[in-house]
Amino acid sequence: MRKEKFVTGEYYHVFNRGVDKRDIFMDEADVLRFFQGMNDFNTTEPIGSIYEKTFYKDSLSDNKDGKLVNFIAYCLNPNHYHFLLEQLVDNGISLLMAKIGGGYASYFNEKNKRVGSLFQGRFKAKHISSNDYLLHVSTYVNLNNLVHGLGPPNLENRIKSSWEEYRTKERAFCEKDIILGQFKTTKEYEIFAKEALELMIEKKKNDKEISSLMFD
Repeated sequence: MRKEKFVTGEYYHVFNRGVDKRDIFMDEADVLRFFQGMNDFNTTEPIGSIYEKTFYKDSLSDNKDGKLVNFIAYCLNPNHYHFLLEQLVDNGISLLMAKIGGGYASYFNEKNKRVGSLFQGRFKAKHISSNDYLLHVSTYVNLNNLVHGLGPPNLENRIKSSWEEYRTKERAFCEKDIILGQFKTTKEYEIFAKEALELMIEKKKNDKEISSLMFD
C-alpha cells in the first residue's frame, strides 16, 4: 500500500530508476519513445498501445480537456527520471504512471529481448508542501542532469529535460506558468535556478531528503 495519497490539485515530485541501477534508455529512440508515452498516455480516454506508432511526433497532442496531470517539469537521464506533476483528476498520477511504466517496459523488453522488471519497484513520490518547495523542486528536476554531472540535455547522451522550455516563450510540453509567473522574466528564473542548484549540490551530503533523491 502506497503511503502517499495523491490529492487532486496538489503538486508532486515523482521519480524512479532502472532495476539494479541499470540504464533504461539505451539510445535516443528509447528517450523519444518514453517521452511519447508521457504525452500520449496523459489522457482520461483509452488510447490502446502506442508501440506501433512513430517514436516521436513533431506535434504534441492537445488533451487539455482530458488530461490526468499537468507536467510542470521533467528530466530523463540514462538510468532514471524525475517529474514534477500536478494531479488534475482523482487517481490521475497513479493511472498515468501505470500506463507509462507498463507501456515502456513492454517496449523495452521486446526491443532488447529481455524479460523481467525494468524499474526499481513502484515509482516514488513526494508531496510538494509549500511554494518554496515547489520552486526548488522545479530547479532540481529541470537541472537534474547537472546534479549528476551528466552535461547538457542531448539525445545522443540519452538526456532530455524541460530546462530549455523554461528559457523560451515558445509553446512547450510543460505547464510553466505556475513557476515562471512568479518571476519577472525567464532570465530571473534562470538565475534563481542556477543559484538554488549550487546550494543543493553543496547540501546533498548532509541533507537526507535531497540525498535520497540523488540516485548515486
